[in-house]
Amino acid sequence: GVYRLQPENRGAPEATGHQYMSPEDEWDRDLLLDPAWEKQQRKTFTAWCNSHLRKAGTQIENIEDDFRNGLKLMLLLEVISGERLPKPDKGKMRFHKIANVNKALDFICSKGVKLVSIGAEEIVDGNTKMTLGMIWTIILRFAIQDISVEETSAKEGLLLWCQRKTAPYRNVNVQNFHISWKDGLALCALIHRHRPDLIDYSKLRKDDPIGNLNTAFEVAEKYLDIPKMLDAEDIVNTPKPDEKAIMTYVSCFYHAFAGAEQAETAANRICKVLAVNQENEKLMEEYEKLASELLEWIRKTIPWLENRMAEQQMKAMQQKLEDFRDYRRIHKPPRVQEKCQLEINFNTLQTKLRLSNRPAFMPSEGKMVSDIANAWKGLEQVEKGYEEWLLTEIRRLERLDHLAEKFKQKCSLHQSWTSGKEELLSMKDYESASLMEIRALMRKHEAFESDLAAHQDRVEQIAAIAQELNELDYHDASSVNARCQGICDQWDNLGTLTQKRRDSLERVEKLWETIDQLYLEFAKRAAPFNNWMDGAMEDLQDMFIVHSTEEIHSLITAHDQFKATLPEADKERMATMGIQSEIVKIAQTYGIKLSGVNPYTNLSPQDITNKWEAVKHLVPLRDQMLQEEVARQQANERLRRQFAAQANIIGPWIQTKMEEIGHVSVDIAGSLEEQMNNLKQYEQNIINYKCNIDKLEGDHQLSQESLIFDNKHTNYTMEHIRVGWEQLLTTIARTINEVENQILTRDAKGISQEQLNEFRASFNHFDRKRNGMMDPDDFRACLISMGYDLGEVEFARIMTLVDSNNTGVVTFQAFIDFMTRETAETDTADQVMASFKILASDKAYITVDELRRELPAEQAEYCISRMTRYTELQRSNRGCLYLSCVTRVQLCNLYKCVAMTQATLVI
Repeated sequence: GVYRLQPENRGAPEATGHQYMSPEDEWDRDLLLDPAWEKQQRKTFTAWCNSHLRKAGTQIENIEDDFRNGLKLMLLLEVISGERLPKPDKGKMRFHKIANVNKALDFICSKGVKLVSIGAEEIVDGNTKMTLGMIWTIILRFAIQDISVEETSAKEGLLLWCQRKTAPYRNVNVQNFHISWKDGLALCALIHRHRPDLIDYSKLRKDDPIGNLNTAFEVAEKYLDIPKMLDAEDIVNTPKPDEKAIMTYVSCFYHAFAGAEQAETAANRICKVLAVNQENEKLMEEYEKLASELLEWIRKTIPWLENRMAEQQMKAMQQKLEDFRDYRRIHKPPRVQEKCQLEINFNTLQTKLRLSNRPAFMPSEGKMVSDIANAWKGLEQVEKGYEEWLLTEIRRLERLDHLAEKFKQKCSLHQSWTSGKEELLSMKDYESASLMEIRALMRKHEAFESDLAAHQDRVEQIAAIAQELNELDYHDASSVNARCQGICDQWDNLGTLTQKRRDSLERVEKLWETIDQLYLEFAKRAAPFNNWMDGAMEDLQDMFIVHSTEEIHSLITAHDQFKATLPEADKERMATMGIQSEIVKIAQTYGIKLSGVNPYTNLSPQDITNKWEAVKHLVPLRDQMLQEEVARQQANERLRRQFAAQANIIGPWIQTKMEEIGHVSVDIAGSLEEQMNNLKQYEQNIINYKCNIDKLEGDHQLSQESLIFDNKHTNYTMEHIRVGWEQLLTTIARTINEVENQILTRDAKGISQEQLNEFRASFNHFDRKRNGMMDPDDFRACLISMGYDLGEVEFARIMTLVDSNNTGVVTFQAFIDFMTRETAETDTADQVMASFKILASDKAYITVDELRRELPAEQAEYCISRMTRYTELQRSNRGCLYLSCVTRVQLCNLYKCVAMTQATLVI
């Protein structure tokens, strides 16, 4: 028969993670085998065969001759496989030899190898290349095939094993199975890594390759039972040593140290468990620290927002408003991010604990996510009314300042009018006056009474303003009350004095008969007209405060109505001045010498003229003031429309993004990574949109600085936009975290993308309301559609898993966790326990030195610091620690579900 080495489909290495190296690839390629390589292979393969044949009490001398009859070939296969081959033919004829060799080749084929181009005739005829190829096939199948590190092929696995073992050693860089071994340091490093007592690696020199190789060969043969298969001079003097010879020799080291590999695997498993525990502890500490800081900030901020003690000065209240704006713009946003990050860290930690079968993390009392949410809710409730209170107080203070100024102005005008009136009313000039003078004094007093009655309204206005200032809690109400009381007392006194003077004048009036009617008529008409002009001047100079264009237009209308009365007033002025003209005319006609003073009034025609000119001068000034206020209110209206235009775009945009994020989170199109990329893009778009929020904040601040407190053009306030924006940031961050947790769950559980898509498709189908949640009935229908045979008891058990808080709904994350948990493969407690047993060499304890040798330094010290001493051996073995404390005490943090009480293992 003619054979070529080929992997079979049935039971082939592809099915087990191993790969054969086909002679079609390894030998047909080298039909002209390098003589140096042939020499190395001949020596190496011969030594390798003898290392097994000596177990049967025999050996070979010439590899191509001693296998020709097939007997030692069959014996070799029996020794290395541990199985019996068919009984060999006893004859010495050529066909007997071919039959025996065929039995050996058939046995090789039965081990999953197809032989092509290697025939029994070539072996019987002593064909060197075919014989070496056959031996290489045997070595490959029985010595190298099962070598696999991290699911690599045999050759790659052996190379990876060598690289890992020699990585810490200087001057060693294993990249292949030929020139990387020429200086001998790699072989010495392999020996020293597992048996440091056999070689002092620090004394080896890179410039002594033959010495290094011979040292490795001698130590391996003497202490490791690995025969010398190579010559140092052949390796050093060959530009590229034979790869197969090197692989054969190195594979002997792998098998010699197989037990150490088992310990290394156990150590890696422990390291993995400890690393998970350390990382989880770090996340717990970070959560506690961040939660404490956030709660402390909330605790300190709430009293500040609860303080509603109003300031007496406008400037102080405006400073409070500015401080609140700094809080909303500068101090609160980082805390919003911290709160969001805190929830993300908590969810990530719980996911990691759940994936590694650890108990859920329970924060310290008062630091649960719900506690933080409640504290935050309390903060926002207090914050909600604070800004409204500030603005109300500012309006109140503004009103107070306006009223106080108006009060002072009216008081000044009144006191200016009353100045000297008491002395005038107290005079007794009538006692020595003539008849005409008495009549004049009587008429003058009547004019004064008319003027006094006209000023009654101003006194009542002063009292009303003082009362309003008291009702609004004006800070200087005492001085206002004192001044108002003084004016009222003075007014009462004026009334009393006026009445007394009238009584006196009336008592002597009967003594006088004539009176100058013209002076009297002038005085009577001039006094009310003068009072009207005083009132007009007062109204024209009156201050005003408005908040809308409608209010200012109302003032303009009133002013226009006033201007419409000016022609009629001018007629009254002309009529009054006509009386004076008549007096002058009569005096001129009858030659009466006038004194130039009207005995009935202090008002002169010049006074009327001056005040009339003053009124005409104030009218255009009032027009200008009103027009300036119109411009200001129009500017305020533009600010309102500008804010509304942006708010009416930003508000719906935020709502749209919230809905789009909700759709992305349950979208089954594409992989989780693609969904993550979409969410990251959404997040970036949202971050890029922040400039619009900032611009709206600027417009809002301009509106507040202009004392604009309402806006009829939009239903969105700045507070609505802020809350929506914060919810949008929190939603996108939480959604990204959920997808990250799904990726973490998928990778940790070994779930394929197709399975996740199937889970998502099933969830979306039964999510009737399209809100990312299923009712219990929909969840039951979903499970039944996926092949679950559910009874009431089993379904109730499943509901406690997916709805532990008894909310009455099943979220998408809970559904994914349940589906992936059905096929989860994690490091079990038994595996961890078995790993520690391996490191402890099946002892009831393990030494500190063993831990430090097998584990990385950090994780070794982590175990040592958490394990108690082995009391039974404490006297004789002070370096021994209980493994049981790992399982019962320390590993309870790693595996809450583990309660290993069988063997008392200790470190």
